[in-house]
Amino acid sequence: MLAVAQATPVLCALIERLSMALSGTVDSFTPSETNLFVPNVFDTEFLDIPALAAASGTVRLPGSKSISNRVLLLAALCQGTTVVHDLLDSDDTRVMLQALRQLGCGVALEGTRAVIDGIGGQLPQRQAKLFLGNAGTAMRPLTAALAVLGGDYELSGIARMHERPIGDLVDALRALGCHIDYTGQPGFPPLHIGEPTLKLDAPVPVRGDVSSQFLTALLLALPLAAGRTGASDIVIEVVGELISRPYVEITLKLMARFGIEVKRQDWQRFVIPAGSRYQSPGEIHVEADASSASYFIALGAIASDTSGGQTGVRIEGVGQESIQGDIRFVEAAALMGAQAKSGPNWLEVSRGSWPLKAIDLDCNHIPDAAMTLAVMALYADGPSILRNIASWRVKETDRIAAMAKELRKLGAEVQEGPDFIRITPPLAWRAASLHTYDDHRMAMCGSLAAFNPAGLPVRIEDPKCVAKTFPEYFETLFGVTRVAASVPVICIDGPTASGKGTLAGELAKRLGYHYLDSGALYRLTAFAARQQNFELDAAHEALIADMARKLPVRFESGNIWLAGQDVTEAIRTEAAGMDASRVSALPGVRQALLDLQRSFARLPGLVADGRDMGTVIFPQAPLKVYLTADAAQRAERRHKQLISKGIEVKISTLRADLEARDEQDKSRSAAPLKPAQDALLLDNSSLTIEASVNQVFDWWQARQPFAT
Repeated sequence: MLAVAQATPVLCALIERLSMALSGTVDSFTPSETNLFVPNVFDTEFLDIPALAAASGTVRLPGSKSISNRVLLLAALCQGTTVVHDLLDSDDTRVMLQALRQLGCGVALEGTRAVIDGIGGQLPQRQAKLFLGNAGTAMRPLTAALAVLGGDYELSGIARMHERPIGDLVDALRALGCHIDYTGQPGFPPLHIGEPTLKLDAPVPVRGDVSSQFLTALLLALPLAAGRTGASDIVIEVVGELISRPYVEITLKLMARFGIEVKRQDWQRFVIPAGSRYQSPGEIHVEADASSASYFIALGAIASDTSGGQTGVRIEGVGQESIQGDIRFVEAAALMGAQAKSGPNWLEVSRGSWPLKAIDLDCNHIPDAAMTLAVMALYADGPSILRNIASWRVKETDRIAAMAKELRKLGAEVQEGPDFIRITPPLAWRAASLHTYDDHRMAMCGSLAAFNPAGLPVRIEDPKCVAKTFPEYFETLFGVTRVAASVPVICIDGPTASGKGTLAGELAKRLGYHYLDSGALYRLTAFAARQQNFELDAAHEALIADMARKLPVRFESGNIWLAGQDVTEAIRTEAAGMDASRVSALPGVRQALLDLQRSFARLPGLVADGRDMGTVIFPQAPLKVYLTADAAQRAERRHKQLISKGIEVKISTLRADLEARDEQDKSRSAAPLKPAQDALLLDNSSLTIEASVNQVFDWWQARQPFAT
């Protein structure tokens, strides 16, 4: 055993911190904060959300996508340096930031804080190829700004971006003398932009009935021309009805922050004064996203509250003083029966009328957030109609068609028209796998179907698409919701070196589930006991058990931390494994770790690896797997691992050790090694890791209610 006097400085610090934590001198970590292998992002084929029943708590929303990308472009075009606070970190903002870097703007990014060095209307890089993904808030404004400034630029995106119309904007810019060519299908990206010969003596016409982003793009770009010597006022005239006016209002308010006061005449005529020049405000804060707030406003309206304290859901970062039009979603939710309160920068929403009240609503003022109303309509007392939503058809996908198809899967009756959707709630709910069309809002809306009264799970395909605007959406949702029955758990057990840890970890990653390595808890307990000079025997059982209850442990990104020190490698030695086997034979220690292990069962699910998982810790787990690889095969695998680490050892010695460990584990009185009665046996002696994972994955899939 390693004495303190012989330890390295790092280990001495660990022992001191550990002693302080165990004595109560410093706080130990709580299970809710630490004891999870948490997936950083749901980068999985699908995400299964179990039936949910209740919601309460507080959510802090990320910055608005619409505001973030407008502010980034304004900061780039102006004179001076702008510090942007609370910037959204998402696919769309990363696309914009990368484009600005390619164009020669100074960009410094630290978390949600960005420092942008403006170009003062003169682009340092006159030639660039810009890939803009599926970000309309980058493609349309950059097209306009680059066309006015001129150069040699190619703008492209993913396949869906090349299906989203941009012809009306290009027509308006060409009328100004801008040089823009289609390099694919006319009317759609990709585009090539050249040098302009600007003609600004007549009003600039632009259609307003397809996308408000066309008008926003012109508004953001034309001050670059109005500021030139000899320029006169520039007038933009909207042809037809202007849809999505709240988004244009965001543009006007943000332009004012950067020194441009646009004169608006009845939403049909916009005048940019001659001599207008962008000036940096120095610092600017990005509001939280009101469109993202809609999911949690709906959550408060749909879900019951079993907290016993706070009522409903509190949303922070956006409130009644928001400049975003989608804040009016609160009014629509109230029409359906939600109870809502608000302050300058917060909202509180709880269930009122139940079922919700059906509505017939013109949604032109909340085009993005209106999608959430479509899911709320599933919980209404009759058919609901959402009108004036033609812009849905030219978004990330044809949202009217997509929403109709997916809601029908859930059992709803849906009728769609050119600019409306009519939804009748399901008479009989069905478990459904919802396609998301690479559309973040389809994924987030679909998750709310998990509150269905039939208690059925919902599958969200391609959940990572939420990264476009709200990368941590599902984590945020799970943080304030309660499961209707129990969190799904898969238990993996087997003898030492059978590969259960590797299999469980890979399976958890594939499903987007949390991962519990119970063996690590016992290794940690044994390791900590050694640092406290405890022998791993019955005489010290009570002391070790008491220590195990308050271990300052956290699992993070595959690493294991004890008292603030990374002990991942230290507890993976052969000696540490033998110590774990000894300490796990102590009934008092096993009982102390019981509640700790059960606390790992968190949404959306858990893959638990180790002894007792399917028999004691999670006896009701719907799937239990027991690996039966023979000792010879396990010894060969372990030998390869050790050789790769430069450790020489005989296979025969390893096999003898494993067989001895098996006998010891099978014969102990507390939790002997044996499969649960309802466990499925998997002989993985000749299977690759991938094949083993596939087999257990298939078993799990066969237990799910989703039609294939």
